[in-house]
Amino acid sequence: MTYRSKSILFWCLIIFTMHKKKKAKIPDRLYPGDTVGVIAPAGPFNRERFKKGIKALESMGFAVFVPKGVFKRDGYHAGSGGHRAKMVNDLFVNPTIKAIVCARGGFGAMKILSMLDYAVIQQHPKAFVGFSDISALLSTLYTLTGLVTFHGPMVTTLSDSTQKTKKAMISALSSEKPLEIASEKGVTIRSGCSSGPVSGGNLTTLCHLVGTPFEPDYTGHILFLEDQGEAVYRIDRMLTQMRLAGCFDGLGGLLLGSFDNCGKDDEIFRVVESVFQGEDIPMLAGFEIGHGKDNMTVPIGIDATLNTDRKMLLYHGCATQG
Repeated sequence: MTYRSKSILFWCLIIFTMHKKKKAKIPDRLYPGDTVGVIAPAGPFNRERFKKGIKALESMGFAVFVPKGVFKRDGYHAGSGGHRAKMVNDLFVNPTIKAIVCARGGFGAMKILSMLDYAVIQQHPKAFVGFSDISALLSTLYTLTGLVTFHGPMVTTLSDSTQKTKKAMISALSSEKPLEIASEKGVTIRSGCSSGPVSGGNLTTLCHLVGTPFEPDYTGHILFLEDQGEAVYRIDRMLTQMRLAGCFDGLGGLLLGSFDNCGKDDEIFRVVESVFQGEDIPMLAGFEIGHGKDNMTVPIGIDATLNTDRKMLLYHGCATQG
């Protein structure tokens, strides 16, 4: 079989797999003393912030495993694509690792999506945590394997995270009760109440998945979005592109996290209201999710109810199992 034939077969299998509904793979619950593995699947990082982040994980009660290759650098990537993909695959099959936390976002997670061993990952479910550019991995792991992933702090952001952020991360990974995430300064864009599995992440990253074999299906989902440093017109352009591509068809609800350094909130809310005009779904803004001061950990793949009256996202079940 030629390389071209193998490539075509690979993408056909990926597309077929994506359209098969996966049963949620709930990872094991984390307990004090469990080992958390650290990977750098996207960009390189500041070593001082990294060291502080490792200490933060240890202060949260976890042992930390850092692979030797995590400090590699290849331009604006943390090593070659093959190297970064191997780190992901290796930590999933490593039986001593109970959860995986990404070192940093940046750029590069999309470039390893076709290099991951999804069959092996599905057989070794474990908590996988990150945000920003890591949204490409969170979304694809959930889409292709059914793995419940976690949109939350990374090692370098934990270096100066608030206690609220750290407690939310521990709760998401270790709680024996379903999470309830409140929007204390919530702004209702469109009132209502709806339920469905939660999905989402960084708007820019998810928009760039459109048209690829890894484009997620948000039908029936509660979608959350966040971003940083994007002008309002670019947010409008990305949402409009996704709307025209049919990404929001059948969407169950929408919640907005932080849009740090993206312009005035009310302008962003007007854009969202305009793009989703005619959609009878609840839309709530003001969640502390993403690049802001506080970054609440949000499980992806677990059913929840978005209630604009209570300004809350109420999960129906635990994101981990004991």
